[in-house]
Amino acid sequence: DSTSPDAFFNAIAQGEILLHHPYQSFSATVVKFLETAAKDPRVLTIKQTLYRTSGDSPIVQALIEAAKAGKQVLVVVEVRARFDELANMRWAKLMEEVGIHVVYGVMGLKTHAKLSLVVREESTGLKRYCHVGTGNYNPKTARLYEDLGLLSANQALGEDLTRLFNELSGLAKESEYSRMLVAPRGLRTGITSRINREIQNHADGKTAWIRIKLNSLLDEKIISQLYRAAESGVKIELLVRGMCALELSTPLRVENIKIRSIVGRFLEHSRIYYFHNDGDEEYWIGSSDLMERNLDRRVEALVRVDAAKHKDELKSVLDEAMSDTYVSWELKANNEWTKHANDLMKKPLGDFHKHNLEKERVR
Repeated sequence: DSTSPDAFFNAIAQGEILLHHPYQSFSATVVKFLETAAKDPRVLTIKQTLYRTSGDSPIVQALIEAAKAGKQVLVVVEVRARFDELANMRWAKLMEEVGIHVVYGVMGLKTHAKLSLVVREESTGLKRYCHVGTGNYNPKTARLYEDLGLLSANQALGEDLTRLFNELSGLAKESEYSRMLVAPRGLRTGITSRINREIQNHADGKTAWIRIKLNSLLDEKIISQLYRAAESGVKIELLVRGMCALELSTPLRVENIKIRSIVGRFLEHSRIYYFHNDGDEEYWIGSSDLMERNLDRRVEALVRVDAAKHKDELKSVLDEAMSDTYVSWELKANNEWTKHANDLMKKPLGDFHKHNLEKERVR
């Protein structure tokens, strides 16, 4: 808490930081990012999306303090977030009263992307600091929901967020992005092209592998692509917390698709997209599930994770979640979910969330 703003932002500038909540504190990282920015005299601008937040939100308070301190603050508020409509309208009114530029996104689209952008004046010029997450900016649910986030001072990502915020606030149209896939224009095509690339790689005799962790898998077009990939021989692993419309109704699907679900102490909420890409592996994290509404009727954002150590961390999350070591549910060939609670020797399997808590304690 006593870290100076210079030291805090320098830590991010030294290299991107991958966050895994609730195993790593949301309040000590993401909330601190915004609170530090609000108090730092070198920070000129803060831009933020808000979909859901807590009733006594320290994030909203930080944004208000920043505006009172004379910083330029822009907040994209989604007033149609289900069950949070009235709360978000109240927050929007409160923020407008202190001079925050509140915008309501793109006409006809819900803004579901989880984004923060801080612009700071430094000795070398203006520098952008970013956060892209998979979950809401809500410190209360962040203690119960499993989510991922990336803190970054990467120039390309900073430019991506600048373009996206300009689009959301009506200052730009049809932006191109270098490290992000953004719905509704680029996310569906980005996912589809990567599935097709794995199909082609397998046809060329190369290793092909797709792994996806998400909340819901319902989009018919994406499911058809996954069927085609599996029936072409591509190995597919899916970790689906909630609704899943994919069916294992052919021998090749049964052979090549493995579907698990983990239900426990924390609500598995993060989204990870992995494509083997002939060894040049791609990992993406962000706000979007594979549903028509997310891909076509919302503003969603995935960010590509580039650091080797962070790819290793995401690989570990997927490896452990898909392993036979922990209690999970698996979709079988009869399209029924079966609970795995014991190993072949009838010994109880481990608790995935307890394992992750213990792993973080000793790290």
